[in-house]
Amino acid sequence: MDKRNSAATGGILHKIKKAACLDSSPSDIGKGKSKSSDSKVFHGFHLVKGKSGHDMEDYHVAEYRTINGHVLGLFAIFDGHLGDRVPSYLKDNLFNNILGEPIFWNDPEKAIKNAYCSTDRFILENAGQLGPGGSTAVTAIVIDGRDLWVANIGDSRAVLCERGSANQLTVDHEPHVERRRIEKQGDVPRVNGQLAVARAFGDQSLKAHLSSEPDIRHVPIDTTIELVILASDGLWKVMSNHEAVEMVRSIKDPLAAAKRLTTEALARKSKDDISCIVIRFG
Repeated sequence: MDKRNSAATGGILHKIKKAACLDSSPSDIGKGKSKSSDSKVFHGFHLVKGKSGHDMEDYHVAEYRTINGHVLGLFAIFDGHLGDRVPSYLKDNLFNNILGEPIFWNDPEKAIKNAYCSTDRFILENAGQLGPGGSTAVTAIVIDGRDLWVANIGDSRAVLCERGSANQLTVDHEPHVERRRIEKQGDVPRVNGQLAVARAFGDQSLKAHLSSEPDIRHVPIDTTIELVILASDGLWKVMSNHEAVEMVRSIKDPLAAAKRLTTEALARKSKDDISCIVIRFG
């Protein structure tokens, strides 16, 4: 094949990937593992831009930190709306705020709740710089490979595979789910007719109807826990918890698993941004 044909073929492949939303930048795909000798935690992530016509508004965190002799795995997906400044701020600051809570090591649940609420207050107080938009969030903190703390607001979701079965760890904060609380404020089924979630960071104009208090779950990690999937609603709109777990349970490489899920969501015609992190244990 001559150089011209090779270049033309490469250009065509690039266009195909772009059309299929598979043309990811290095920051949108990756993998890693805990450096702790006592616990084995592996992760992979894959984010693809949707076909909704706006810029990518999903952000993620997938990293490890050693603090006070403890190895922490920090994972999150932030699904923004009306711009990307709020999810970008959360990516850079939410975990710092959680870990900066003085009570974190004694009472992780309260520390996470406090940090979610204080972070939301800051976003609202600085709406002039961060804009009118907002973001859902799902966060997971793995402590020493033994304890998993998951929190969420909005409809990004965490699903656990335990003994081969799917177990949803988060609560989808959609208006019909929180109907009673929102009905008292007069807005169903969408919040003020504008937003399809009932809890979120930011969204100053809707804050009278939105909560930033997370639902929180603690899961002790033992040999029955195989993996956790964190994903934005771009995945969950087209795939059940059971389908997602069955699709990747046998895939040992968490990056390959994350890519398998995003590729399948695209094949099922998901139009939203699709973000996925797969965390494996053992």
